[in-house]
Amino acid sequence: MRAPGATGNDAGTLPAAGVCAGTVDRRHFLKAAGMLTLAVCLGSAGRPAAAAADSTAPDVGPVVFAPNAFVRIGTDSSVTVIADHLETGQGVFTGLATLLAEELDADWNDVHVEGAPADVARYADPATGIQGTVGGTSMASAYLPMRVAGATARALLVAAAAQQWQVPPESITVMNGLVSHPPSGRRTRFGALTAMAARLAPPAKVALKDPAQFRLIGNPWLRRKDSHAKTNGSALFTQDLKLPGMLVALAAHPPRFGGTVKHVDAAAARAVDGVVDVVQFAGGPHHSGGVAVLARNTWVAQRGRDALVIEWDESQAARPDSTQILAHYRILAQSPGVLARSIGDVSAVPIDETTLLESQFEVPYLAHAAMEPMNCLVQLTDSGVSIWNGEQLQTPDQAAVAALIGIKPEQVQITQLYAGGSFGRRANPHSDYLLEAVSIARAAAAQGQRVPIKLVWTRADDMRGGYYRPAFVHRIRALLAPDGTLAAWQQRIVGQSVMTGSPLQASRVSDGIDHSSIEGAAEPYEIPNLRIELTTAKDVAVPVQWWRSGGHSHTAFATECMLDELAAAAGADPYAFRRVLLGRHPRQLAVLDLVAARAGWSTPLAPGPNGERRGRGLALHESFGTCVAQVAEISIAAGGKLQVERVVCAVDCGIAINPNVVTAQMQGGIGYGLDAALYGAITITDGVVDQSDFDHYPPLRIHQMPSVEVHIVPSREPPTGVGESGTPPIAPALTNAIYNATGQRIRRLPIADQLAAYPAKA
Repeated sequence: MRAPGATGNDAGTLPAAGVCAGTVDRRHFLKAAGMLTLAVCLGSAGRPAAAAADSTAPDVGPVVFAPNAFVRIGTDSSVTVIADHLETGQGVFTGLATLLAEELDADWNDVHVEGAPADVARYADPATGIQGTVGGTSMASAYLPMRVAGATARALLVAAAAQQWQVPPESITVMNGLVSHPPSGRRTRFGALTAMAARLAPPAKVALKDPAQFRLIGNPWLRRKDSHAKTNGSALFTQDLKLPGMLVALAAHPPRFGGTVKHVDAAAARAVDGVVDVVQFAGGPHHSGGVAVLARNTWVAQRGRDALVIEWDESQAARPDSTQILAHYRILAQSPGVLARSIGDVSAVPIDETTLLESQFEVPYLAHAAMEPMNCLVQLTDSGVSIWNGEQLQTPDQAAVAALIGIKPEQVQITQLYAGGSFGRRANPHSDYLLEAVSIARAAAAQGQRVPIKLVWTRADDMRGGYYRPAFVHRIRALLAPDGTLAAWQQRIVGQSVMTGSPLQASRVSDGIDHSSIEGAAEPYEIPNLRIELTTAKDVAVPVQWWRSGGHSHTAFATECMLDELAAAAGADPYAFRRVLLGRHPRQLAVLDLVAARAGWSTPLAPGPNGERRGRGLALHESFGTCVAQVAEISIAAGGKLQVERVVCAVDCGIAINPNVVTAQMQGGIGYGLDAALYGAITITDGVVDQSDFDHYPPLRIHQMPSVEVHIVPSREPPTGVGESGTPPIAPALTNAIYNATGQRIRRLPIADQLAAYPAKA
């Protein structure tokens, strides 16, 4: 409990919700009976840092300023948090609600969450300058704005109660959604105060709690805000949404990237009962054209599409071959690339052939393989276009759709729904599947079908639709000093840039370096002489984009595997070898020490039954401000069958807003990374993607999931992201464990059938 004027020891005082640093003449709030809408705008003028009133809310009165609301409080005392970040299963709705409800002192049972509409002026993320959900930045960027909004709402409710009861505000307390005046025994719930509170000007400053006062932040007993709806079937995903007159569209895409329709015979498709129309739609530089079948439901549309007879024009189609691409990368890795990062002077370190190690690491193209394939619902309107979608990158998508149609971005209305996973796929800078949906809707309207169109991709469409994690080759040469310490490190990285041709290219690529290609290389270690070079392949026609954890997904593999090789060459324990390199990084060192202690690193593994080989491997990586270390324990049967038995994970993500969400994200990231390390690979033969479903791109099965223990480093530092950071360390931890068990180095992913058949230990 805290009086409105109290100052938190940690955060001090901040501008109140609705106050922008700049030229706001007066602070006002929406005046309405029964609803209190609050907002916050922090940071430089012209770039609001947080969220706004839901544009779908009813017009409740004049607004003197245009704040971006985070919360609505109803006369029933319901607290509705407006979430400007997409809920894809990562727990962001729960995290945002926790931040706001903590400072509001709300009853957690009264808190509900709604997705925010697309509006960059109201919902710009200060970390990126756009509205979107990327890079695990949601909690970091929302940590102060959401708390300030909650604290301001609380202050206004207290002020309203003080006026109504004619008592000093500092004599009033708030707890679990109850506003109380202990001296008189009066108390009321939020709802009875909203009308009066909405008519008050917000305070110039609000106090935030010291972390020692937190009741909800860090509470492991809070229920997730999306769990109930997702278990009773009421959660609304794109596939669930139906509008009056809506038609479902399934599109036939060219089998090779860059192909176009030469001729289509749609007679058989039109004859399928329930098919309404067949339309041909145009493509663009970053999305393919094709032929779409429109029907009353997905099954009929798929049957109609299967009946199409299409002759494709492949005269301009690309014919990449993934095997040849990797072979080309190996050659490129022999030559210097563009200097991306340098410390000291690698060339000045004397080379003793007994201390020089050189290894090459390769990773393949990867599909995102989210549970929910791509889909999107589009309705052309007189004023523009309305879109319903599991929307991850609102601002670029608005701009891309607006450019296609020839309207302003604000005329593209996007309603955010739940998404069944994404792993980066829905955050495509090229907006490929949205542009496809809009193109189909326009083609349908031209043929008289001006109705809502829901684009649905099947699993095969999703798997073969392009936009994969790029393949990469890393060539690393490293020198050990005579005392066994790491003296020099030279790394050449070869692969495609996810930013090539992207609207974000200008802001993310500098001096020929796409920093997402090299992020995490040789980090976070102290290496006295370091040289990182990048060769960006610009002549490869495979569509690529970021994948869960971005460039960290491959740089962690190369870095952590090479460190293990260096430790072995130096005759050092892999844990002790890393400790030396982290001497000036106390937070990272604490994570490493924690995982080693909890995994029992110093205690040898017990022998396996029937002579099976057992091994333990370690990896540490920092991404998006979060440091994660993992120890993998494996067993390998005599025939070479691998089983990951246990993974111990330690994580420092600053203050853990929701410990259970952090744990779940580490578990999910480990499972996702294991799947990719063991089996994941998109291969392309003569321009055609070989995989089309989970039979050829197998997901990790339940019985293959190891026991996972997650240990969170206690912290009072601001939060960092956890949606990405659990994935990078698991592949190298696994391959390092394989070496520990067998002496075999795995330098190419996926592991698949690379394991030899080992005789049972004597």
